[in-house]
Amino acid sequence: MTDSPSSQTRHKPLLRLARGLEAMNLWLGQSVAWLALAMVLVTFLVVLLRYAFDLGWIAMQESVTYMHAALFMLATAYTLGRDGHVRVDIFYSQRFSPRQRAWVDLLGTLFLLVPVCLFILVSSVHYVAASWSLYEGSREAGGLPGVWLLKTLILLMPVLLLIQAAVWLLRNGLFLAGCEQALSNDGESAGGPHG
Repeated sequence: MTDSPSSQTRHKPLLRLARGLEAMNLWLGQSVAWLALAMVLVTFLVVLLRYAFDLGWIAMQESVTYMHAALFMLATAYTLGRDGHVRVDIFYSQRFSPRQRAWVDLLGTLFLLVPVCLFILVSSVHYVAASWSLYEGSREAGGLPGVWLLKTLILLMPVLLLIQAAVWLLRNGLFLAGCEQALSNDGESAGGPHG
């Protein structure tokens, strides 16, 4: 099944949209990856200051938690786009054709990923809004004041995952419609799990 010239032209805007959305998640994932190094350095500093100089600051300790949460929540969509999440794979990679894998990914995205993201989004709106209304800060004296910002990540994570879900729906849908280049690798872009 090869792309006809008219098929390539017809699918080009959707493919460009998928690549643009994926590029955003790629940039965000690569940017927040630096938080892992920052977490290691701050943790080392916390331990060094505590045990060598008997000094400690709650805000510095909490910053590690903030960085970890940001890394986890903001890089989840990036990891999904690179097919880096754990997959229980009995048939998928060995026995399924690319077309069957595209169907599995399309249906899994529609009936598993999207509903879970929408559930997280809807169920956490009031929780995050309450934190924002109070400009919630740390419960510890000397802690970081921006707990409300940290809780905002609870809303941002499913939004980013929904963006990646849109990419997968576009790519797999285009592939099933006959646009084989929809799952091809474009440099940094993995193009889905079977691209």
